[in-house]
Amino acid sequence: MAFDVTRKHVVVIGAGRSGRAAAELLAARGARVTLTDRDESAIARAADLADQGVRAEAGPHRPELLNVADLIVLSPGVAPDQAAIADARRHGVPVIGELELASRWLDGRIVAITGTKGKSTTTTLTARMLAEAGMAATAGGNLGTAISTQVARSAADVVHVIEVSSFQLEMTETFHPWIAVLLNLSADHLDRHGSFEAYAEAKGRIFRNQTDADWAVVNADDPPALALAARTRARRIVFALDAPVEDGVTVEDGQVVRRAAGRTERLFPTTAVKLIGRHLLADVLAATAVASLVGVPPEAMTRAVERFTGLEHALEPAGEIQGVRFVNDSKATNVAAARRAIESVGDGVIAIVGGRYKGGDFADLAEPLSRHGRAVVAIGESADRVADGLHDVVPVHRAASMAEAVRRAFALAAPGGVVVLAPACSSFDMFEDYAARGRAFKSEVQRLAAEVRPAGRPM
Repeated sequence: MAFDVTRKHVVVIGAGRSGRAAAELLAARGARVTLTDRDESAIARAADLADQGVRAEAGPHRPELLNVADLIVLSPGVAPDQAAIADARRHGVPVIGELELASRWLDGRIVAITGTKGKSTTTTLTARMLAEAGMAATAGGNLGTAISTQVARSAADVVHVIEVSSFQLEMTETFHPWIAVLLNLSADHLDRHGSFEAYAEAKGRIFRNQTDADWAVVNADDPPALALAARTRARRIVFALDAPVEDGVTVEDGQVVRRAAGRTERLFPTTAVKLIGRHLLADVLAATAVASLVGVPPEAMTRAVERFTGLEHALEPAGEIQGVRFVNDSKATNVAAARRAIESVGDGVIAIVGGRYKGGDFADLAEPLSRHGRAVVAIGESADRVADGLHDVVPVHRAASMAEAVRRAFALAAPGGVVVLAPACSSFDMFEDYAARGRAFKSEVQRLAAEVRPAGRPM
């Protein structure tokens, strides 16, 4: 039976990008929609939806609103265990997420990509490989484009390449990817999920509705990912830089290759890859594995890889001042990603670390810092945690703002060294999101460059 919301009262909780997109989609499908958010400014930004019949409400989530709804749709940032939402469930109100909602109306096939790190890079490059082959492909989801906005333009021949987070996956019921990709798995978002086990359970829902007609693409270098993928009923191929690969994508003699049925197909040289860091090469392998399943020819893969220089805020070069390089990896919002950043940028590292703590152990940065690091500048709410975890390895200095952090890091650096923003935390204590944090870092680097005299550093 088709999913129908005509004349039903649907409450959308969370007026961010995904919530607004869900409200607009629901209204277009004939629902009576109420959009609610505790943040008055978020509701104010959704004022234009009134023209489409969406009613907006700021303030606490009222039981008299939620408990009589026909359906509740949650934005990804809204925790589903809130008391008001739990009470609505007890009253028999179904609760789903924006991804689940949109996927019920999408035409075309879905490639879903998840993991603790590397999702945006892999999603973007996968879609570009498909596009280079002349296929109709979209990139969206947690990447920044709500899937609800793509429903109206979806068609049977479209491949929807979707970055999916644990927040989105935990609210899925019927979500069914044709190809599900698990890049890696390490502790993250423990402030939301409560434990690594619960976080992994949310990630594992990407495989929940797959059948033996589908595909799972998994990182063979990541034992937790392999273990989680064991539950899928889909056919499986792997990608790896180190582990042996019989069916999947790997690197051999300077070439990215696809191995299958005892044969090896050379796809493109590793020199075509323009990205910094070995872990980003692994993301390239994952995108290549998907592209090979979809039927992208090697020449199209090569063109996409050669033209892809990375994403903003992901190991993004941010300038050089008096021989000190600056690298923006604001997307490194967990400890594992921050570790990869520190390992990737060279020696003489001054790492800017901190923000709103969401789980993990900062001591896990000790090993790469002992090899590559010179000092750490700790910022945000977690500055004390950062210092506790790392002060025995490298000097830890504190900064109260991004401006102070950039200047202090530069003063600590030596020519030939590198200052890297590798927060290992979310941004919400100081910034709207990781992108705002990355832009602030780059802006302060530019200001610093203008201040520094050729003869020396600022006082």
